[in-house]
Amino acid sequence: MEELIWGRRIRAFRKLKGFTQEELSRQLGISVSVLGEVERGNRKPSDELLEKVVAVLDITLEELTSIN
Repeated sequence: MEELIWGRRIRAFRKLKGFTQEELSRQLGISVSVLGEVERGNRKPSDELLEKVVAVLDITLEELTSIN
């Protein structure tokens, strides 16, 4: 279930910041299929990937993890 929450939050911020999956995955250095799996909740992002996501999307880890 945690994977689904991570994925939804990453997808929401990606769209909010105007990135396509292709653009974000390229900047993260991962394939589009891996990003898709994370966003769908089929794969839990590693700590390293989370650090890259917050850096590229220019958000804090707290923003990504907060549940509002």
